[in-house]
Amino acid sequence: MNLKEEINRLHREKHAVILAHYYQEGDIQDLADFVGDSLALAQWASRCDADILVMCGVHFMGETAKILCPDKKVLVPDLTAGCSLADSCPPDRFADFVKAHPGHTVISYVNTSAAVKALTDVVVTSGNARRIVESFPADEPIIFGPDRNLGAYINAVTGRKMLLWDGACHVHEQFSAEKIAALKAAHPDAEVLVHPECRSEVVRLADVVGSTAVLLKHAVKSACRRFIVATEAGILHEMRKQCPDKEFIPAPPATGPHACNECDFMRRNTLEKLYACLRDESPAIEVDPDTAARAVRPIERMLELSARLGL
Repeated sequence: MNLKEEINRLHREKHAVILAHYYQEGDIQDLADFVGDSLALAQWASRCDADILVMCGVHFMGETAKILCPDKKVLVPDLTAGCSLADSCPPDRFADFVKAHPGHTVISYVNTSAAVKALTDVVVTSGNARRIVESFPADEPIIFGPDRNLGAYINAVTGRKMLLWDGACHVHEQFSAEKIAALKAAHPDAEVLVHPECRSEVVRLADVVGSTAVLLKHAVKSACRRFIVATEAGILHEMRKQCPDKEFIPAPPATGPHACNECDFMRRNTLEKLYACLRDESPAIEVDPDTAARAVRPIERMLELSARLGL
């Protein structure tokens, strides 16, 4: 059986749309109808007219799609594809944190569970976080969660003093500033592209800081021929597809078995699981209706603000 042909056949027959994050393996990205970062996937999910949405990413992305499209069947290839950042922010503890700081606007990164989104005033992604934070008055008291690195970066570039939840992504947390500096010394002509979920000492080495979509767009437009990329290695697939004449060097973690940083949760999705998911129309994402009703408001507010800000 040719898995790719069968996946294409099933997804046509079932009027399904396959959405894939840039951090998925290359074969899945190549089969997807839409490939993008978290903001783009949410935008596409909100306007898809398919009967079935297959979210090739991690669990919170499937939840977001289901919250935006409650009448559609939303499938994920592997329900155990979680997120270390979302896991670092348990809803009960975050609720206590919010209660302990009354009078604050709550801004939550999209990398959170539906239950945390339900405690939130507006959701953001790495692609729109800075602009959405800047849309609030300069003296607005804000709680930002769960990524302390992204929050610290926004505080640094905007002069804000947001209260930060102490969470982090296990992939971006592990990039080594020393190893990136050594790579830059070995390749002085290379530009360093860094995701804002990285630690501040890594961000300080960057020529460009931004979401996966921003980093990809810069790589395409830049006259530079070589790049050191500090984000999950899945983005290199699309970078190399769009820029076959350029070199992309994955930034290494400080320790560990991988030559570059890969998200083990993202890698739980495979072609075999994508095929079975479409064949069986399972596993499906379900979100508690009361939670979904509260969580949809901050997500829709993000989409409205993004459209207003031209993001």
